[in-house]
Amino acid sequence: MAMTKKYDLAVKTGTYQKDGETKNRYENIGAVFQGDDGPFIVMKRSFNPAGVPFKEGSDSIMVSCFAPKDSNGGNGGGQRQAAPAQRQAPAQRSDMDDDIPF
Repeated sequence: MAMTKKYDLAVKTGTYQKDGETKNRYENIGAVFQGDDGPFIVMKRSFNPAGVPFKEGSDSIMVSCFAPKDSNGGNGGGQRQAAPAQRQAPAQRSDMDDDIPF
């Protein structure tokens, strides 16, 4: 199955200050791909929409679509092939042997 990445999906998680300007902070939560049978979404399993800031009185959140960046940091126009996601195993912590504190 051939697939092409069309968009990165991101949610606004807050703001920060840079050079006296307020900038938005985003978290990448997945991507939209074009497959042989149409578009589809791949989303992080750990993404919890309940943790995203929302407009008062609304029960919805906004997910933004951004053109994917190429390997040089510019917009790739959605023409690059999807790379398989790879996860690293979490580091073993010695403090994991302690009793639960509650």
